[in-house]
Amino acid sequence: MDDSVIGALFDAAAKVRTHAHAPYSQFKVGAALVCEDGRIFVGCNVENAAFPSGTCAEAGAIAAMIAGGGRQIAAMAILGEAATPVTPCGACRQRISEFAQHQTRIVAGNTAGLRQSFTMDELLPHAFSLRAEPHA
Repeated sequence: MDDSVIGALFDAAAKVRTHAHAPYSQFKVGAALVCEDGRIFVGCNVENAAFPSGTCAEAGAIAAMIAGGGRQIAAMAILGEAATPVTPCGACRQRISEFAQHQTRIVAGNTAGLRQSFTMDELLPHAFSLRAEPHA
């Protein structure tokens, strides 16, 4: 995936991160993905009083893609404020794998500009799948 696309994803993730609703953890996360046809979808974390059963930023971006008719993640960026790049939680790694291929690029970042790139297989090796071939 082209570095300019990754840059655009981080710009979109930074913008949507400002809309996160994180009154319990104070940990705001933004995620942006580009789907197979080049459209960018975003999501931010949304917590609720039944914490921790809120919605992760990655799940929000995936839901927006599906609602918009997309079906395949071409690349994804996740951004949060931490000392190291913010990677998806375990549940989101599984969610992402449902719509990614083995070599799909997932880039974790922090607000200080640190980034770390993973393939889907590096992020979640041996992902569970009901399909004959995981990561379509």
